Amino acid sequence: MFLSCVYSLLADSLWRVRILSHTTAAVKPRAVLSTASFPGIEYLVDKDYNSPDMKNLPPTLIDRFQRRVDYVRLSVTDRCDFRCVYCMAEEMTFIPKPEVLTLEELYQVGRAFTELGVTKIRLTGGEPLIRPNVISLIEQLGQLNGLDELVITTNGSQLQRLAPRLREAGVKRLNISLDTLHSRKFRSLTRHGNLDQVIAGIDAAIETGFDGIKINAVILKGRNEDEAVDLVSFARDRKIDLSFIEEMPLGLIDDHDRKLSFCSSDELLQDIQRVYPLTSLGEPSGNAGPTRYFSMADSTSRIGFISPHSNNFCHLCNRVRVTVEGQLLLCLGNEHSVDLRCILRDENYSLDLLKRAIVDAMQIKPEKHHFDNEGQTEILRFMNMTGG
Repeated sequence: MFLSCVYSLLADSLWRVRILSHTTAAVKPRAVLSTASFPGIEYLVDKDYNSPDMKNLPPTLIDRFQRRVDYVRLSVTDRCDFRCVYCMAEEMTFIPKPEVLTLEELYQVGRAFTELGVTKIRLTGGEPLIRPNVISLIEQLGQLNGLDELVITTNGSQLQRLAPRLREAGVKRLNISLDTLHSRKFRSLTRHGNLDQVIAGIDAAIETGFDGIKINAVILKGRNEDEAVDLVSFARDRKIDLSFIEEMPLGLIDDHDRKLSFCSSDELLQDIQRVYPLTSLGEPSGNAGPTRYFSMADSTSRIGFISPHSNNFCHLCNRVRVTVEGQLLLCLGNEHSVDLRCILRDENYSLDLLKRAIVDAMQIKPEKHHFDNEGQTEILRFMNMTGG
């Protein structure tokens, strides 16, 4: 018997690298380059994963553009109690449960990354806090040696009941989605959400005393572009941060035309500056995400902009994503990926083999993404499948 793990890359041409592990007395997984080429990437054929050099794993993850990867976004579910119009379709087909990583498998992934120098893990979804027994995973991850930050992105619907437990489990910071302050508009954007419940969750999180809380807002023309200043005021009143995110062209949607609804960071910045003067805090650094922050002289709140279209942050990219089905995504805007689930479920699984696959995957992390709203959507997976 053997296991075939596929490293898949879609670029100008399709090629794959397979790891084949034979279940013999002396297991000898090897990498096989199966088709054509991709400029700048070389692989060893018949790579022996039992050889000494395979066991000498590096202390940090470095890609071929000399960017250090020290931040992982780990999706714990593709399911959500909302159906936000920019994230998924109203009628969704979710991943069959047998294909979803178990909590133990997710922990193994988190452990592998931290032992390779990752210092920040963000749990995402879907909505991560609706996964059964997710607190047990959070508690385990919170005890990993070398992990400086365990953070969560959430829609806020579960925070009233879970905020204290999350803090106790080791979660340091929260990102909470909030795109509008009007109940009817909120219901339209989320299709299922309750604004009062989310705001109560935000206030519960503030009361709990996390190290940091940030609101994430996606602004769409014709929907909520008139609320940018109001959202800034909301954040200022609560002494929390706020980031505006340009909509990303992931998944086929029929709710709106992305080209017509696109609102750039520069447009929002101009609108906000008319009321609240902003001072740039420079480029992100350390294991921070892609947000470019601005300060206000009379407030501790920071206003940020995530601009994958108008001012992309690829040269600073320090992160990768793992989907709940175990696909290691090397780039949000490309299909470069490695299947970690087949390694996790191999009868000869070891943490070192998982770590070696992660190390090797850094060589197919692309230099940049190419988002635009012209023509057909190229990335067919929805944001909830990607890990928001």
